[in-house]
Amino acid sequence: LLENSLDAGATSIAVTVKDGGMKLLQIQDNGHGIRTEDLPIVCERFTTSKLATYDDLSRIQTYGFRGEALASISHVAHLSITTKKADSECAYRANYADGKLAPARPGGRSEPEPCAANNGTTITVEDLFYNIRSRQDALKNPRDEYTRIFEVASRYAVHNAGVAFTCRKAGAPKADLCTPHGSTAIANIRQIFGSKIAGSLVAVDHADADLEAEFRGFVSSAAHEMHKTVFLLFINHRLVEHTPVRRAIESLYASILPKASRPFVYLDLRLSPQNVDVNVHPTKREVRFLNEDNIVGCIVDSIHKAVLSANDSREYAVRGVGSRQPSLPH
Repeated sequence: LLENSLDAGATSIAVTVKDGGMKLLQIQDNGHGIRTEDLPIVCERFTTSKLATYDDLSRIQTYGFRGEALASISHVAHLSITTKKADSECAYRANYADGKLAPARPGGRSEPEPCAANNGTTITVEDLFYNIRSRQDALKNPRDEYTRIFEVASRYAVHNAGVAFTCRKAGAPKADLCTPHGSTAIANIRQIFGSKIAGSLVAVDHADADLEAEFRGFVSSAAHEMHKTVFLLFINHRLVEHTPVRRAIESLYASILPKASRPFVYLDLRLSPQNVDVNVHPTKREVRFLNEDNIVGCIVDSIHKAVLSANDSREYAVRGVGSRQPSLPH
């Protein structure tokens, strides 16, 4: 749902949660909205507004077929969508059940109803898994589920630093996550993870034309102290897990950091879309790409050089402070 908001060009995204998302999960954005005539099919399977031509399938630049998520949610929760395009006179609200429009109340009309709202889209999911007790029981306690939601929102806030993100518990006077519009990645890291962690990071930035790959981000320096690994990997703007990249980086830091310390890694990896397979995992949490070994090696080499360079600069500065410098002639 966050990715749909980003695809819609949103510059502000607000997440509201009640009981770890089991009672309420709401995503509100100021994106371009959904056309009124599309509301009847928006929760049907295979629906997407993100393809203009058949050839777009081989060079997808968006987050992909997120309509599948809405279809699934409509079968296991009470789902409503309120949306308004900038050129519309009013907003429209629609309710869904099992992929189809449904009345808000028994005996009511199922067609979208006009209402007042700001430009953008608000998706409200209530009573998650109300009709599948086994799935409900499989969820962890509300605190743990909220922590998972917060972690996802905060990672997207770091990567999409120009977009304002908030994440709060319903009824809470203050948001747990609140990043401003037009911020920077390092500023958001400082706000979310703390000044000590942000102050111990070094920047990496590298491009390789032969591999059709470029990456940038912030990673731990040799002076970094943290007891839990934080690994934020975005490949073509998608938050993913990639075991070869993670293992290679963790192996590098095992030889750099003190034994009890763990690295912080935020990596924004951009690859040619036709070289990436985003459909190897049912939830798209993992991807595969061409020239994997070479690209992983390139990432590790660049991080190693950045860490060594930062460490050399730090040692030089420390020596300079503690030693007598010869006076310069006037």
